[in-house]
Amino acid sequence: MAFRTKLNIPKEKKTIDYNSNIVLFGSCFTKNMERHLSYYKFQNDSNPYGIIFNPKAIEKAITECIENKEYNQHDLYYHEESWLSLNHHTKFSSLILGQVLTQINSEIKEANQALLNASHVFITLGTSWVYRFTDTENLVANCHKIPQKKFKKELLSIIEIKESLNNIVSLIKQVNPKAIILFTVSPVRHVRNGFIENTQSKAHLHTAIQQIIDHNKTFYFPSYEIMMDDLRDYRFYKDDLLHPNETAMEYIWEIFKKSWINEKSYPLMKKIESVQKSLNHKPFQKDSLKHQEFIKNLNKKIEAITVNYPRIKFNKKGSNATLP
Repeated sequence: MAFRTKLNIPKEKKTIDYNSNIVLFGSCFTKNMERHLSYYKFQNDSNPYGIIFNPKAIEKAITECIENKEYNQHDLYYHEESWLSLNHHTKFSSLILGQVLTQINSEIKEANQALLNASHVFITLGTSWVYRFTDTENLVANCHKIPQKKFKKELLSIIEIKESLNNIVSLIKQVNPKAIILFTVSPVRHVRNGFIENTQSKAHLHTAIQQIIDHNKTFYFPSYEIMMDDLRDYRFYKDDLLHPNETAMEYIWEIFKKSWINEKSYPLMKKIESVQKSLNHKPFQKDSLKHQEFIKNLNKKIEAITVNYPRIKFNKKGSNATLP
């Protein structure tokens, strides 16, 4: 007797390994994937504009990164003593103008090079709902708690999303024809817009993606379907009953690993995981001979990895190397 439905996800041919360069854009689910990739020391550049949710915002971010746009004061908005960008996440806001511009422009430069050299570009779409800033009539990535009366809420049509995704693919392929582009839909439900509205929003994203992936030779990873059809139980959600919890994210990661990570990388992943766990070990007596021997053996493990894989760097002991 079966008590759950399990998705049959095939092994892809153009998989990720330790020579890959991965770039990630999109919603908070992207951040969770980036944390797993970073934990296992895969080279990646994640969300240079911070967490962004809708296709138009992601398209704008990728466009500006490829064009190597340089932001100045006129590109920012001043609100409640802070400088911020309506194209970026709130983490880029600050009381100091220069600090915001330096952070934004630095991230764009890094992302520009990352996209030019990317082997895989991973894009997570969160919602079809967008907000238009009435002062400029431009769509925004984040409203930054600016009064709601300054925005108009809109639902992107399937045609609009498809156009945006085609633009994203075209932009990336123009500068990096070999890049593998992988789309997914965030399993996080955006019910602030309403339950029915969330379903409609996700349906628009799914339809648009399916209409472009075959034509553009891009790919789709079913993170949304894994959450909705396999993990159909609130025990796999955080307390807000909207976001996947750690167990769910680990399960989705394992499926992603089996589908998208080259099996030849698994032994090294296991060694790296052993080092990461050791780095997070908290000794009872850090000055003891036993612990000093533990550190010595750990350093040998690290050296054995980094000699063969110079791109791999480990944090010092006591750093935040753990998964969320």
